[in-house]
Amino acid sequence: MDTRLQIENLTFAYSNKDIINEVNISVKKGEFVGLIGPNGSGKSTVLKNLYRALDPDRGSVHLDGENLFKMSHKASAEKIGVVGQENMVPFDFKVEEIVAMGRSPHKKLFDPDTKKDHEIVMHALAHLGMADVAKRSYLNLSGGEKQRVLIARVIAQETDFLILDEPTNHLDISYQLQIFDLVKRLEVTVLSAIHDLNMAAMYCDRIYVLKDGKIFFSGTPEEVLTVQLIREVYGIESDVTIHPLTQKLAITFLPESLKYN
Repeated sequence: MDTRLQIENLTFAYSNKDIINEVNISVKKGEFVGLIGPNGSGKSTVLKNLYRALDPDRGSVHLDGENLFKMSHKASAEKIGVVGQENMVPFDFKVEEIVAMGRSPHKKLFDPDTKKDHEIVMHALAHLGMADVAKRSYLNLSGGEKQRVLIARVIAQETDFLILDEPTNHLDISYQLQIFDLVKRLEVTVLSAIHDLNMAAMYCDRIYVLKDGKIFFSGTPEEVLTVQLIREVYGIESDVTIHPLTQKLAITFLPESLKYN
């Protein structure tokens, strides 16, 4: 399996304090790779360095064998689609206009939208159940609706590598499942920070665990999501079983008020 993304010794410091330190991650073609870890462990910082919202202090990142940081932003946008946690847009746009921005890496400056562009935009909105709000103001949507629009924008971008920073954080459980199911069906390469360990167990091929800005452990969900690791990383007790229907790990978190053997 070809390696799409190779991260080596990635380090980023803020006010002389390392937020992430010597992070090494590889993502192969077609994999869904998850980043998990407690709040403040560095998940979002890793991803922000990858989509160039931050500049690393040390380390290298290669995408399809090319130095990511030497690529033009347009060239990297043709390969990588990003959905971050923030969904703020400073101006008032219609929903369809927000999604149409995903077409910009494929166009020259001032190129008008084509019929094909419009079809791609509406197809992406339909995938997310948002076609009926195409003409509405983005600013008047709920937080969950805004996130679905931003995911539609990435789909319209037609990249084959997605970087997702907890993309379902603001969504109801039905839409969380819908989003991850959709991403899986796209059959693209994915690197995603995921807050919900059960979602990570359900959808990830491999998982990297971040703790205190460093890679603590990595492997398949079965190798990573153990009672011992959850205790060491999150400081909580849990019960981990195989669900009889999904055949995936199912994690139950146990309250401190009870005593366990």
